[in-house]
Amino acid sequence: MTPKKLAPDFVFKDECYAIIGACFEVYKDKGCGFHEPVYQECFGIEFEHSHIPAIALPGLALEYRGRILNQKYFPDFVCYAEIIVELKAVSELSDEHRAQVLNYLKAGRFALGLLVNFVITQNCSTNAMPRRVGKLIPPTNQFLCKR
Repeated sequence: MTPKKLAPDFVFKDECYAIIGACFEVYKDKGCGFHEPVYQECFGIEFEHSHIPAIALPGLALEYRGRILNQKYFPDFVCYAEIIVELKAVSELSDEHRAQVLNYLKAGRFALGLLVNFVITQNCSTNAMPRRVGKLIPPTNQFLCKR
């Protein structure tokens, strides 16, 4: 898959291509079935190796009625200062996982979230969830890798 094959209106095509490439690199080495912290550490190394600017577990501030809350959101990575990357290692992604990423997008005013699942079974998947001009858009693209 090349960046040109992604949907023409897809935001951050080149950046997503690089991040998804990192997903495949981690998958080629580790496969599926490890716990999330293993993938988190591998992604940190792979992002560094691939020269993808990424911040691990940045605390996203939340506010209510103009006050900053003590509670924070901690997405797995923010890449290119615009893209949330959330890692999962579950048998199936649920609406709760998607809602988590949508909340990260809203809280941090990010443009795109990638929900990457290193499925406990044989498949690994990625859902891209863009956020455009204040409107949250449900997952539009799915990328799969199979053993």
